[in-house]
Amino acid sequence: MGVALGLAVEEMDDHRVRVGRLRDQLHEGIQDALDRVQLNGPPLGEYRLPGNLNVSFLDVDGEALMMSMRELAVASGSACTSVDPEPSHVLRAMGLSDDETRASLRFGLGRFTTAEEVEFAVEQVSSAVGRLRRMRP
Repeated sequence: MGVALGLAVEEMDDHRVRVGRLRDQLHEGIQDALDRVQLNGPPLGEYRLPGNLNVSFLDVDGEALMMSMRELAVASGSACTSVDPEPSHVLRAMGLSDDETRASLRFGLGRFTTAEEVEFAVEQVSSAVGRLRRMRP
């Protein structure tokens, strides 16, 4: 257990930087592919968790989006309210409207996430958002 902890501490900074870059790649890819995407939370950088990206896809229901991307493991709302069907009180406290809150998805990235998986996620998200937006009246 001590050896594992030592390795984790030793690799922590490299891990944080690598996962943060992947998070930024995901955000940039989504922003480049789609309009009306809003970053929720602090700006990308040192004051944001490297493995977390929460964005609102305006004019799209987050639950519908999540269900249309079965190949991706994403969640709607904030981590604090993942089992509550009501709009996230955390996102609302950050100033998001109910519509923005309902249009939000949370992406988690981790130690084993690859750049190829991030590109796959960008493709899946942009395709699903486009399809759902075209279905709106």
